[in-house]
Amino acid sequence: MSPQRESANLTLPLPAAVGALVGFVLLASGLTFAAMRFTPLGVQVSPTVSPTITPTITPSPTASPTGTPVPTFTPLPPIEYTVNANDTCLGLAAFYDVSVASIIETNQLSTQCLLSVGQKLLIPQPTPTASPMPSETLEAGQATEQACEKISYTVVANDTLSGIATNYNVEMQAILDYNGMSGETVFTGQVLLIPLCARRATPGPTPTPTPPPPYPAANLLLPQDGAAFSLVEDSITLQWASVGQLRENEFYRVLAEDVTEGSGRVRLEAYVTDTKYIVQASFRPADPVPHVMRWWIEPVRRTGSRDSGEPIYTSAGAASIKRVFTWSGAAGATPTP
Repeated sequence: MSPQRESANLTLPLPAAVGALVGFVLLASGLTFAAMRFTPLGVQVSPTVSPTITPTITPSPTASPTGTPVPTFTPLPPIEYTVNANDTCLGLAAFYDVSVASIIETNQLSTQCLLSVGQKLLIPQPTPTASPMPSETLEAGQATEQACEKISYTVVANDTLSGIATNYNVEMQAILDYNGMSGETVFTGQVLLIPLCARRATPGPTPTPTPPPPYPAANLLLPQDGAAFSLVEDSITLQWASVGQLRENEFYRVLAEDVTEGSGRVRLEAYVTDTKYIVQASFRPADPVPHVMRWWIEPVRRTGSRDSGEPIYTSAGAASIKRVFTWSGAAGATPTP
């Protein structure tokens, strides 16, 4: 019979057991602390801040300003002018507001600018220029000076300041002031500013009064063409339509002729401002045979007088058509001349 194996009994003394228990507790506490310290729940994670993205704003393209075109002016054609008596280049230049030099150059005249009556001239017209936009407000004196129209003139041989001033009808002192000159001496090639705003008031050539256009032919009203009159009528009234408002020196010329006695023999000529004329019995023929009378009207203008004082008339329009009427007289009667 084999011997029974007995379980070994482990017996610890009390102090060692207490020490072992304390060590176990400390070990368990350490493991627990370590587990809590390094678990994800205990790890302090710093929050990650997402960067703020600022949108980039691309500015819209700005349209480049289109420059305003500067207006250009078409040169004006020269004015045709016929020289009258007493006309001078200086007077014409002042009247048309141009320089004497421009008239000489345009017409290829001599430097003396001699003119003759009836001569045809071309008077250049100044080309207008666009006024600049004001950049700032000027004082009164500066504004007046800037508004003054000025031209440049280059001194040529034999020029004098007084002669230049006379040619441009400008006071010599004004040229001195605008050019800062202390004396009247000028030299060839010197450029002078001529202030046209300082010109003297010089009357230009007296314009010739323009007569009104010719009047149309008058429309005859009475008597009707071919009307017959006898001894019973002591007078005959001629009537016509007005051709317009006559001036103070204008009239209707009434003409009548006795065709029976001979064509072209005028027996009546009168000047009236009314649109009718009464033919008296003195114009009536002396015999009982009907005479054919032709009459017409013509507007005229009185233009002067003869040495005898008799007025002078010139035609002021078209003559009317001619009408006829017949008029019978009494035998033996003598018409009053």
